[in-house]
Amino acid sequence: MKTDKKTGADRTQPAVRDELWSDERIKGFLALDTTADEAPDFHILSKAYRGMVAETFARFITFFVEDGRNINEKNYRGETILKIVSEHRNSAEYAEILKQAGAKP
Repeated sequence: MKTDKKTGADRTQPAVRDELWSDERIKGFLALDTTADEAPDFHILSKAYRGMVAETFARFITFFVEDGRNINEKNYRGETILKIVSEHRNSAEYAEILKQAGAKP
């Protein structure tokens, strides 16, 4: 049976902002798989940025750097995660977290 198509705010799930993340769950992002044509560290950073609130992202970045990952790895367009994050309107806190960890635009 076909249902009416949802539009606007009705089609999205509510944001969860007060969720507690364990260190194990955060470190789980370090094991994310990527496609052959995608830079693995960039992919992981991108997924973490899109999936975590700033406080959790800061914890993740600590684990990422401690694991010897490349915070300046570029995507197929030659962009770093800091360049992309810096272009987003409400991402100043994320950009600062990346800069403090040594990220370059």
